[in-house]
Amino acid sequence: MKHRAAALVALLSLNLSVAHAQDQHAQHLTPDHDARAVLDLTASERVMILEEMRLFLTGVQKMTGRLGQQDMAAVAEAARGMGQKMAHAVPPALRVKLPMEFRQLGASVHRDFDQIALDAESLKDVSYSLGQLSATLQKCVSCHAMYQIRTPALNAGH
Repeated sequence: MKHRAAALVALLSLNLSVAHAQDQHAQHLTPDHDARAVLDLTASERVMILEEMRLFLTGVQKMTGRLGQQDMAAVAEAARGMGQKMAHAVPPALRVKLPMEFRQLGASVHRDFDQIALDAESLKDVSYSLGQLSATLQKCVSCHAMYQIRTPALNAGH
């Protein structure tokens, strides 16, 4: 049982590492050249977006730990916490700054986590949930590959 859990966690980690390496290689990012679209945000808007990303990362860590233990009820609980329940009203001033594709991608990630929660409870299939999680994380990878966040204070140094 412990070997299977360790293998699942290793598989997920490898999947994330490969996706990140492929993305970095494909983008040819260097410190002097970052071709991603710039989201010009205020410092507080940047904090709001980054806080949500950190909450996603914490939730994914909880999910993978529970998937390794085959605790599907806890997987569902962690996933549900990142679903529509986590989504909050975006202030109008921030909404107009965010590209439609960015907003749609974010909304689809919240919907994905709600679906993962439902399926974890009903199917109780670790492999299926890992597949769903991998597909959802690919959306995160895509978003990070497309966008960067800058604030006026950060731009002053460039």
